[in-house]
Parts: sequence; structure tokens; C-alpha cells
Amino acid sequence: MSLTFSRVNSSAATLTKNRTEESISPNSGMCVTCVDGCIGMCEIGKSAYRGHEVIYPQPFGVITTAAEKTYPLDYSHFNIMGTAVGAYGIDADSDKAIFPAVNLEVRFGHDRGIKFRYPWLIPGIGSTNIAKNNWEGLAIGSALAGTGLTIGENVVGMDPESVIKNGRVVDTVDLKRRVSLYKDHQRDGYGAIIVQANVEDTRLGTQEYAIERLGVECVELKWGQGAKDIGGEVKINNLKKAQTLYERGYVVLPNPTDPHVIKAFERGAFKEFERHSRVGMVSEESFARRVEELRQAGAKYVFLKTGAYRPADLARAILFASKYKLDLLTVDAAGGGTGMSPWRMMNEWGVPPVELHSLLHEYAVRLSEKRHKLPALAVAGGFTFEDQIFKGLAMGAPFVKLVGMARSPIAAAMVGKTIGRAINEGQLPVYVERFGTTLDEIFVTAGELRKELGDQAFERLPAGALGLYTYYERLAQGLRQLMCGSRKFALEHISRNDLAALTREASQVSGIPYITDVDREEVERILQG
Repeated sequence: MSLTFSRVNSSAATLTKNRTEESISPNSGMCVTCVDGCIGMCEIGKSAYRGHEVIYPQPFGVITTAAEKTYPLDYSHFNIMGTAVGAYGIDADSDKAIFPAVNLEVRFGHDRGIKFRYPWLIPGIGSTNIAKNNWEGLAIGSALAGTGLTIGENVVGMDPESVIKNGRVVDTVDLKRRVSLYKDHQRDGYGAIIVQANVEDTRLGTQEYAIERLGVECVELKWGQGAKDIGGEVKINNLKKAQTLYERGYVVLPNPTDPHVIKAFERGAFKEFERHSRVGMVSEESFARRVEELRQAGAKYVFLKTGAYRPADLARAILFASKYKLDLLTVDAAGGGTGMSPWRMMNEWGVPPVELHSLLHEYAVRLSEKRHKLPALAVAGGFTFEDQIFKGLAMGAPFVKLVGMARSPIAAAMVGKTIGRAINEGQLPVYVERFGTTLDEIFVTAGELRKELGDQAFERLPAGALGLYTYYERLAQGLRQLMCGSRKFALEHISRNDLAALTREASQVSGIPYITDVDREEVERILQG
């Protein structure tokens, strides 16, 4: 068995490959025989002529990206435990304890005033093209499903139509649109639209504007994410826009106001500028001050999102979130990403999901034993399907209430959008056409939504929203089936006892019993009669 966890020097993410597909040095990733005369298809070769451009996944704006590193541990190293006995949250009656009866609703917040139909949210997609170009589907689909959606960093700063006076935003087009698309489709008060802020957003007053002018109740402080340990970055192929962002205080490389750089861009020496955000500098004093500023501005709920930083930073995050009475703490593990994170950084930095989420549970237990009141916790880091959602909730029980997902919802929205476009163009692929040629025939949830919303409202839905809503419906039914098998008919009954570790190492790291050690005391009682 190979102990090499990383793939080096060639990846679909950087549009690179090795010349010798089979004979590759495992440590360097180089071809075993590197030949003088090769045009340079690998990452080293491409870097020889495109330099720093090859740091980032490509093509920018139409992809989401996640690490391809194989970690020593992941959630597949745990199995979900079912039982033939009893039921929690419902009568132990075969006619009542059926999987459609499983309640997936979750409530949280200092007043339990936030309610989601399903225990997941999209934890932060911001100014990247992949988010902006799919926002209709993401916002409307999330709102109809009754789950949370976070507007990530830099949306105001990247909007060329934002009106900024004296360094503070006073009007927007993009942020206003993003908020209204969600709020206009909320049903029965379920779900929440959340506005996140990084260093630049805070300086621009983005969250105060969202609270005071757009009626946003939930705001989120951002320490980082699982994909990278620097600020956000995007590519800009327009000189004027690059100059505008430079004037707004962003780090733009190369300097778009330098005459030599302008000439080089105009003659085609490079095609894109890089816009970078600054890294935050966390201190308890500044954290406490910012939380108070947001509450004074009218924020009803304050969240914090942190990334895959070292354990001491996780300890700071959960302690500060408890001490200053935050409503939600999201912990995003290494390996994720929806935008433009540096490719090697995405693969090689940070604490992976099982390890980070195990530490989160350990720290939550310690603070709880000291009578600290904890916020609701959310975990993120590569979750895509119902089994992983169950495992994430169980690993962090009883503190973890939500799972964060971004890449898979974006994928569902993009597929829905693509199918809608193919229907309009009469170009449906056979793989899809076998289900029909209309939205009503192809999307299995269309009949239900048409009945609930009415014909006129349904006809206005973008196909991307149908894609996301239908994906969420699948996750919900799958999660209900898993919970029914474990005899847990409401989320609060899920516990760490619902998991078993498949390796001794997984057990040691997580504190979850090895599979043959599960129920050992109860087994002894049963066998002794």
C-alpha cells in the first residue's frame, strides 16, 4: 500500500499533466525520465513560462475546486450504527416509526429564533464568478428549501456599481440583488440569508449597510476557510476594473496604475490581474469590539466562521464565540474550496476534517463541563451526501447542529441551469432526455413545487433553483432513511454512539469506539442473561 498522500506536479486543476503517464517519481511528481526537448506539460514546465499564474486552479470563473490529497483519515473510516430495538423521538410502533416521520428541522440562535427545514447551510460564497453566475439558483433554491445561505466576502468591493463615499458603502447593486433574491422566495420564515465580512468588507461598512438598508438579521465574522490560510483572491481581465479595486484598497498584482504594467497588459504580456484580500489579525479585544459594533448596528444574530488553522486558533474561536454569546460557529476543515485558492496551499495546509472536527468536539466538551454556554456549531469540509451529513452531526453531537456545504450545492445549481439552457435550445443530451424534454418531466420535484407555489410562480423559477432544491430533497430523504435505521426520529437524538470507527487510528483520533468495541457492556449484560 502506498503511503504517498499527495499528487504533485500534474493535475486537472492546473491544466497540467506528465509526459510519462505511468512512470512518475512519487515524491517530486516529475517524470522518471525528464527529457531535454519536452514542451513542458507538467506544472514545473508550465511554471517555466507562466510563472505565478500556475499557482491557481484554471480556468478561473467556471470551476469550483477542492484538494485531491488523500488524507490518512476521512469520514469513510466510520460506519453508521443501526439497531433493531426501540425508537427515539417517536413511539416504538412499526406503523408510526417510518422514515418519512423523521423530523429534520433545526432551531438555533440565542432565542432559538432561526429555523431551518434541513440541518445544513451554504457557509460562504462571495465575489467569485462561479458564485455570481449561479446566484439565482443558489438563492432561490436555498430559500425554497428553507436552509441557510451565506453571502461571502468582497461582494461589495467587487461590484463596479457600488457607491462608496468617504470609504463607506452607501448603495450597491450586487449585494442588494443577492439579498432580495433570497428573501423574496423565503417561505414561512424558514432559512436565513447571512452576510459575511473580511478585513476589506469591515472597512467598507458592508455589514452595517446590509443590516440598516437591506434588513439582514444575520451577520458573520470571518477568520478564514478550509481552502487556504490567506485572504480571498480572484482574477481580473479588465484593466479599468483592476484599477477600481486598487483604488478601493485591495491588493492588486501587478500594480494596475504602474505605466509599465499597463503597457505590458495592453501588449498581451499577461492577461489577468490578481486581486487579493488581506489576512485578519485576531485579538480578543478587537473581536469583542466588533461583535458589540454589529449588535449596536442592529444585528439580531452574529456568527463566526473559522478555517483549518492550528488547534490553538480553534480553541480561541470556540472560547470567543462562547464568551461573547455568538449564535453560530462554523469550523471549515482543510481541503475544501469554491473559488481561486492556491492549488498547492489547498492540498498541503491545515487540519483535515476528521481531526479538526474531533478537536472541536473535545474543546466543546471541556467548555461545557465548565458551564460555558456554547453557540450552535456547524462543521464543513467536503460534505456532499446524506451519510456524510449524518456522520458530521454525530461526530460533533450534541453541539454540532449543522453541516456546511458549498461545492456540491453549486454543482447542483450549475447542472440545473445547464439542463434549463439545453431545454430552451432543444439540445438535451440523451442521458437527460430519457426522462423527458420539459422541466416538469425532468425534475422529479417539479410537480410538488408547482402545486405549492402555483403555476405562475413555478414558471418563473430558474432551472438552477430547481436543481438545488431537488438535490436537497434527495439529501433530506436519504438522511431520514439513515436516521430511521438508527431509530433517531429527530436531530437532537443523534449521538456519537451512532458511529463506529473502522480502524484503530480512527478510534484513537476521534474518541469513537472501534467497531468491535461498540456496545461491549450491553453485550455482556445480554449474554449473561
